[in-house]
Amino acid sequence: MITDKEFTLRLIRQLSQALEKLILDKPEESLMQKELDFDSLMRDIFKFDFTVLSSKTKEEIIEIVNERQERDHKDYYEMLGNLFYFTGKQTNNTDFLDKAKTFYELYLQTSGIFALPVINRISEIKKALE
Repeated sequence: MITDKEFTLRLIRQLSQALEKLILDKPEESLMQKELDFDSLMRDIFKFDFTVLSSKTKEEIIEIVNERQERDHKDYYEMLGNLFYFTGKQTNNTDFLDKAKTFYELYLQTSGIFALPVINRISEIKKALE
C-alpha cells in the first residue's frame, strides 16, 4: 500500500523529471498531452498552488521543506530548483531565478551529487542576476 508520503515523493520526482525535460526542450509526447498543470501538482505536494508558493520567501519555503523527512529534502530542492528555473526563464522573473539558484545550491549540498547540469544552471543564473 502506498502511503501519502510515498505518493507525494513520487509526484515530486515526476514533476522534477518533467521540468527537466522542459528545461532541456525535450518534452515527451505524453507530457504534452497531459498539459502539465503546475498548480494542481503544487496543491497535491504542498496543499497550495504555485502562486502562493512563489509569493513565499526563500526562507519560508526552506522551512516548509524542513518540516518534511530529511531524506526527502534533496528531492524537494531539485524539484523547486527546476520549477523556479523554468518559470523564471519563461517569465524573465529575476526573483524566481534567485530562488532557483538557492534551491539548486541546497540540492547540491543535501544530495552530495556532482550534477554538472545543475552547476551550469547556477552559473547561468548568476550571470542573469548581475
